[in-house]
Amino acid sequence: MIDESVLRKLRQFDTATICNVIELFEVRRRNQGFMTREIKAAFPDLPPMVGFASTATCRTFADPPDRDLPTLPDLISRFEELSGPAAIVLQNLDTAGAAANFGDVFSNTFKAFGAVGLVTNGPGRDLEQIERIGFPVFHDGLVCAHGYMHLLDLHLPVQVGGIDVYPNDLLHGDGNGVTTIPIEIAADVADACAEYAAAEAVVIDLSQSGTASLAQMREAFAEMSSRVANLGQRLART
Repeated sequence: MIDESVLRKLRQFDTATICNVIELFEVRRRNQGFMTREIKAAFPDLPPMVGFASTATCRTFADPPDRDLPTLPDLISRFEELSGPAAIVLQNLDTAGAAANFGDVFSNTFKAFGAVGLVTNGPGRDLEQIERIGFPVFHDGLVCAHGYMHLLDLHLPVQVGGIDVYPNDLLHGDGNGVTTIPIEIAADVADACAEYAAAEAVVIDLSQSGTASLAQMREAFAEMSSRVANLGQRLART
């Protein structure tokens, strides 16, 4: 279990900063672990989503198979297996079907049981209604009809946004996109974000001063780089 205080800290920072800090640990390649640009935030002004992946596959174009299928309550019943609040990760297997695999019914139901957001490689609908309840969703477009939407398999690895997502993976998402956070470094990532942001502020504050000279900017970039390097050396040893 990850303490709620860690999740609160992670919510204070944007996903780009989270990715910057993860890179310093050198636990994965810098081109891995985050979703591709096709997965967009429907409401980029909402605070960051931080939650644990509750995964499922679905189809929206093909007819449902002739067998018992899981329902939304079945997926919600799996939330108790997670280390914290659920972030739904829904892989639409009918990528050419162009029918919605979530809307206001799904979003309201998930939120009622503590879910903090939904991520999918499929399209959605009812965004005006979903925005009213402040429920973060990340998707690849809009469409008005749900076709033959049905769930298939629950809590197994899925592929969304170019990455594999496993049940209970820790996710962080905002207007910049969605990334996974390796759970073993989550607490240290949360603690390091403020220091990383302060290093970047050396350049940003000077840039916004309106009086920066090129010499000052060279010094500011050197200081920022030094601070980030020092932070990375400490984190790599944790």
